[in-house]
Amino acid sequence: MADDQSSSSSGNSTLDPNSRKSLHQCLGGGSGSGFSSRVVADILLWRWRNACIMILVASSTVWLLFDRMGYSFVSFISNVLLLLVSILFFWAKSASLLNRPLPPLPNLQLSEDCAVKASDLARFYINSVLAVARDITTKKDVKLLLKVVIGLWLLSYIGSLFSFLTFVYIGIIISLSAPVLYEKYQDLIDERLSVTHSVVLKRYRDVQGMVLSRVPLSSMKEKKTQ
Repeated sequence: MADDQSSSSSGNSTLDPNSRKSLHQCLGGGSGSGFSSRVVADILLWRWRNACIMILVASSTVWLLFDRMGYSFVSFISNVLLLLVSILFFWAKSASLLNRPLPPLPNLQLSEDCAVKASDLARFYINSVLAVARDITTKKDVKLLLKVVIGLWLLSYIGSLFSFLTFVYIGIIISLSAPVLYEKYQDLIDERLSVTHSVVLKRYRDVQGMVLSRVPLSSMKEKKTQ
């Protein structure tokens, strides 16, 4: 009876809208988070509408050019740089002849802070992958091994259905649409997910009971006595 009351009280606390975090905070948009995390959370939730529209237009253009139309990436970059250099060269020449100001160019230099942040981010992800590999080999974590195998198999299966650009484009579309829809219909989605979770958990317990019931008790007793 006490367990039922504690479970019901814990369930009510999790369903309390005042006690749970908002989706913006879960995505890293809290007041104590960094600037980059807040920017990512704002973009995913369409707080910066112009930036979201630019990302959608840019990703759609890249996907149409390189995946649907078969345009080469190297030739595209070369043509864009050739056009840009030609425009800047003739602009500077005409400005010197007509006594006009030179084209406003920013300081074309990679700052040390950007390089350090990029290297730290790359080092973090590389160390995370190496830590997973170490846990699989040294600690012999079977659950982690199964997660990695299933994840890699799913990536291989999805990769056989789509090209890499299509896969990235679908990921961008889902990232810019799923959080907004979840924030809008959060209560309804949480209710459906809780029902689905209870059904899956019940089926898992049934299967687990069926598997354990088939294990002979005599062999288990012999192992305990040994």
